[in-house]
Amino acid sequence: MIDFANKQILVTGGAGFLGKYVVAKLKDRGCKNIFIPLIEKYDLCRLEAIKKVYDDVRPDIVIHLAASVGGIGANEANPASFFYDNLMMGIQLLHEAYVREVEKFLALGTICCYPKYTPVPFKEEDLWNGYPEETNAPYGLAKKMLLVASQSYRAQYGFNSVFLLPVNLYGPGDNFDPKSSHVIPALIRKIYEAQREKNDYIVCWGDGSPTREFLYVEDCAEAICLAAERYEKSEPVNIGAGFEISIKDLVEKIASLMKFKGEIRWDRSKPNGQPRRCLDTSKARREFGFKAGMDFDSGLEKTINWYLGQNKS
Repeated sequence: MIDFANKQILVTGGAGFLGKYVVAKLKDRGCKNIFIPLIEKYDLCRLEAIKKVYDDVRPDIVIHLAASVGGIGANEANPASFFYDNLMMGIQLLHEAYVREVEKFLALGTICCYPKYTPVPFKEEDLWNGYPEETNAPYGLAKKMLLVASQSYRAQYGFNSVFLLPVNLYGPGDNFDPKSSHVIPALIRKIYEAQREKNDYIVCWGDGSPTREFLYVEDCAEAICLAAERYEKSEPVNIGAGFEISIKDLVEKIASLMKFKGEIRWDRSKPNGQPRRCLDTSKARREFGFKAGMDFDSGLEKTINWYLGQNKS
């Protein structure tokens, strides 16, 4: 088990939504030396910037969280950008970590790596049994190449890298920008704005039938730290809460928590995305003792209250 206290840790994406929680968890474990590369100084899509951050920091451990991400609309509008940015960041960061003999490299994948029609619950061994859902395939495949790199560099060089597959995250501090947010923050903002403008309906994409699984961001941060401490293999590991909820039920739940009484209209001209998503999370518990702790309703309430607190007039 790795003791973080005296390690130099590079956390890419450490200033982001998930990253802030991971950094807090590392500090709770006694880590005093954490470096967060900001894009203004280190554009990690460029090899020169990656080499510079390694030269400047000389990390013992790299936790790679940085990513270009977004919801269905953002993925449809920017497939090449999501593919390029995520691929170049991940592969080059891992290679340079190997070259510089970094002690451990932890890479974060995505549930979008899974095939479109994966049997539910998703098991890690099903990861290669088909093509990802089309709207987010470029992003998912770019991230999936990190798993290939992780396993290849361990096989050839004995390089210690691990790869985690989290479901969609939510929680206080999430991205609520309608151009790039995921479904929970997008719905919270949509309902808030309908209430503020006294509209008696909201419009949601698709038909509400797809299912999703959601993981509270602080739970995900704990899983990442546990894996960094205890997991020493290159087989991928699912990180989730182990439940699924339909988008229709999710909308109704958030509307109820926010006391929105208006109509919910479905725009069936918009894509649904992957039909179902729910992970088998038994491997994470078995390998490094992770189990999600946050009740979904409580997590939603915390997220809603945080957003409302940010928008007090």
